[in-house]
Amino acid sequence: MPERRLPITAPAAAGSRRHSRRLRRRCRLILLPAFALALLSLAYLSFSSHANLPFHVMHHGQSRDNLLKQKDLEYSPYVTNASMTKDELKPPQSRRKPHKRYVSCEILFLPSVDYIVEPAHYGNFTQFSLNYILNEEVPGNGFFEPLFGGHQSLQDREETYNAKDQTLHCGFVKGPDDYPSTGFDLDENDRRYMATCHVAVSSCIFGSSDYLRRPTKSRIGSYTKKNVCFVMFMDELTLATLSSEGHMPDENRFVGLWRIVVVKNLPYKDMRRAGKVPKFLAHRLFPSAMYSIWLDSKLRLHADPMLIIEYFLWRKKAEYAISMHYDRSCVWEEVLQNKRLNKYNHAAIDKQFHFYQSDGLVKFNDSGQLPVLPSYVPEGSFIVRSHTPMSNLFSCLWFNEVNRFTSRDQLSFTYTYLKLRRTNPGKPFHLNMFKDCERRAIAKLFHHRTNETTDPPPANLRVDKTSIQG
Repeated sequence: MPERRLPITAPAAAGSRRHSRRLRRRCRLILLPAFALALLSLAYLSFSSHANLPFHVMHHGQSRDNLLKQKDLEYSPYVTNASMTKDELKPPQSRRKPHKRYVSCEILFLPSVDYIVEPAHYGNFTQFSLNYILNEEVPGNGFFEPLFGGHQSLQDREETYNAKDQTLHCGFVKGPDDYPSTGFDLDENDRRYMATCHVAVSSCIFGSSDYLRRPTKSRIGSYTKKNVCFVMFMDELTLATLSSEGHMPDENRFVGLWRIVVVKNLPYKDMRRAGKVPKFLAHRLFPSAMYSIWLDSKLRLHADPMLIIEYFLWRKKAEYAISMHYDRSCVWEEVLQNKRLNKYNHAAIDKQFHFYQSDGLVKFNDSGQLPVLPSYVPEGSFIVRSHTPMSNLFSCLWFNEVNRFTSRDQLSFTYTYLKLRRTNPGKPFHLNMFKDCERRAIAKLFHHRTNETTDPPPANLRVDKTSIQG
């Protein structure tokens, strides 16, 4: 019988060739990324072997300053600022530090406003009478520019630190009748409304810098809603912006709990400085108020104001309450941070800080058994105060420092407090500087709508020409 053989078909041979091509393609897909990764690793090792060298020994020994001059580049502010060392003003390292988490802590409020009773002993504070300069006359030389903060001499400033019957500068100063307004003009209906407030919660938004944060209604009792004034100050630009976003005031000028009060003719071009007027001068804006609470516009209140007053003032036997800063405790650190982040003109910060040092301001020292304050830097976004004479005097003094120097109020807080305390050894000022975690428990923090920019130095900046004795 003939031999039978299986034929070798053409499709089988083609399949073998296709398998070989697929294998080569896969090898290329694997080898190409590996080769690229090797090249990147080689480049990184080559770069890193020189990048860790000090800057001044690179480029054949030329210094950084010489290189900048040769390239016609501007000097860095961190190098030219002679008031601090290069190490202190060194910009943040590129390596990111672990992000700190700041949390709230529990506050044992009373279960209801119904349980609140003002203590019988409360109000037994230092007593004296304060009046305020309302008008200034044109001096003999004929040149006069009316200023909202007035023209306070250094001698006037020194005398105002005495807790005694006196008339002092505290904003809202006007010139003669034929001179223009110095600013912060309010509608007469708003003035009448604010004059009826006995407890006031206030905030402000100027320059459309923030969104409108409404207090959490579910956390605020019916008694408080009827008896506490919630006032939001804003300029016309902010009102137009918020109205376009759906926050249109009703016929009684309310948006939720907030009574919208429009301020015309702001007294400062610097919006931050303009915001210090309602922040510090609540006793001037609400002349009948016994208590007030201030919160920055970046905060949303979610605790009952009456429970807040009971906890931070009555229970602690205090007439002024403000929280410590969450990260810093010394003014020296605050000055450095303001410069690092360009929060304000460096020269203006230097003038203010050197002025305070010459008048006795020292670094914070927590090693003492009885420190004067638990921290020298406040987180000033939340303030609770009783409108006592000492509290009102401190508010005026702090405002006058912000008016005279920079608008960075954290730089002037401790100096103002320590000088007031030193000037009046027998007249205590009962200050409650509480933990920042407690502030976080009563107000939710948000970011500003707009980024902060470096403020210009104040136009009316004046420093001492003669030494001031503390």
